[in-house]
Amino acid sequence: MSRIMADTAADTDFLVYSTTVCPYCVAVKRFLTRRNLSFTEINFDHDPSARAEVVAETGHRTVPVIIDIRTDQPVFVGGFDETQRYLA
Repeated sequence: MSRIMADTAADTDFLVYSTTVCPYCVAVKRFLTRRNLSFTEINFDHDPSARAEVVAETGHRTVPVIIDIRTDQPVFVGGFDETQRYLA
């Protein structure tokens, strides 16, 4: 099973893969909160092995990495800018 599929067990709208000192991670969490969308945050600083797995699955090397898990099939959205466009 893939890392992302395993993490989709969360009962929220989005997965947010982040790091502690990332201004875009803070911004995307505020953005989702303002839109009353729930998210589960997985911090790469607290789970370093997750980063390599998520990069391998998405090809996205920067944080945040946003996954829409509102449907049965998770959708890789991208980072902060892509999330803003996705939810526009």
